[in-house]
Amino acid sequence: MCLSERMESSNESLSVPTLKPFTPQEAKDIIQSLNHPAVFSNMVSDWPALHWKTSFLSCVLEEVLLRFRIGRKKTSTDPQFETQCEYVHGTLKQFDDWVCGLSPDITSPFSRYDISEFWVYADYKYLAEVFKDKSDLLQDIVWADFGFPGRDGQESTIWIGSTGANTPCHLDTYGCNLVLQVEGRKTWYLFPPENTAHLYPTRIPYEESSIFSKVNIVNPDSTRFPLFSGACPHVVTLHPGQVLFVPRHWWHYVECVDEATVSVNTWIELDADHEARVEEAITRMLVFTFKSSESSSQEWLNPTEEQLTTHHTNLQYLNSAVSAYMECHSRTLDKVDVSKQDREIKKRRTHSDIILSSTADPPFGEHLMPVLSKPSGKGFESTAPSNAATDSQQQSHRSEESPCSQQTLCIPQREPSALGADSKPSKRTISSDEVLDCLVNPQVMHLVAELLLQKQATKA
Repeated sequence: MCLSERMESSNESLSVPTLKPFTPQEAKDIIQSLNHPAVFSNMVSDWPALHWKTSFLSCVLEEVLLRFRIGRKKTSTDPQFETQCEYVHGTLKQFDDWVCGLSPDITSPFSRYDISEFWVYADYKYLAEVFKDKSDLLQDIVWADFGFPGRDGQESTIWIGSTGANTPCHLDTYGCNLVLQVEGRKTWYLFPPENTAHLYPTRIPYEESSIFSKVNIVNPDSTRFPLFSGACPHVVTLHPGQVLFVPRHWWHYVECVDEATVSVNTWIELDADHEARVEEAITRMLVFTFKSSESSSQEWLNPTEEQLTTHHTNLQYLNSAVSAYMECHSRTLDKVDVSKQDREIKKRRTHSDIILSSTADPPFGEHLMPVLSKPSGKGFESTAPSNAATDSQQQSHRSEESPCSQQTLCIPQREPSALGADSKPSKRTISSDEVLDCLVNPQVMHLVAELLLQKQATKA
């Protein structure tokens, strides 16, 4: 389906108003109240972007070159980080031919990769750049239906991959995430923030706003990472037309299931991001100081990072982040100082009103399905979301009762058997990365940022 066909089909679908299960305000309220991942269904059936299959996109983008990441389907127990992948530039037509098994032209960048051994991923591409000559297509994304008016493809990214293409397990330090599945299926493995210690966080490779896990969660090394056995995965396979909500600071590993997959996402900014940006700025200063002085090699720097910035630039970044936080904090204090009339209205609320508002459950059912945690000891095989509303309602509260919801210390404890009474200390050399991992541990960075912001507050 090319542009003219897509426009004709879109006009037909948009000519009749589509009744959605949630109004924009209801959807936004759900997103702002949920602290567990969930899948929205029947919310985007009238979005023109549902026609963005690879066959359509290859026709629209024609000779536009995209950067593709190439990885191996069979890997060791180590995560396959982006720094360990190969990269090629090609068109979506060449990608589409490759995944369809057509004999590739000798000039195709994919011709030397056997599809049975490799996967290909054009990931994390900003739509504003991809469609810079066809900006009208950005309006095919309508995040206003989820309560965010004015947000469309301009604030979204696109991900196009083949079977097995994946992103290493990580968490995003900023915002929450809405993900639309357009073509094919993707399996998401999600872990709550309380599982951070079980996932052995690291900032190497370094990418601003991403904290990676040292664990290959689909092939974990239990000897090196024993705490991972205590992690609580929430697993779901996202189908075309569904939208996944990923709450703030939830870890996720994502893998393409079908021969061609297309998804679009947007990150929703939150007030809590201001403090997170301070933590990120401190982390950047430490990582760049450590690694830039160690060697001229930049293998530790993720390919998504354009360049190695100077200490002066990083310090400017930190000061800007602190200023933004202080300004936001000041506005928050102003909001807390509510008028006397508002306080009197709150006092007049009945006890039953307060109980009702505090115990209201999300409207789980056919149109909103919780992503459930897997029973302890189970594997990480893909699990599609149930289509039965009753199943969703019956199981929606299990995560509340799960031991995963218990707060855990984010610094892994040494195993009791690691050093016996009669054992001699190891003489193994400590690497700078091991020291760096300790310094920029998320819990440590949070504490440092709090101390820094407290000092700044006393100056005001």
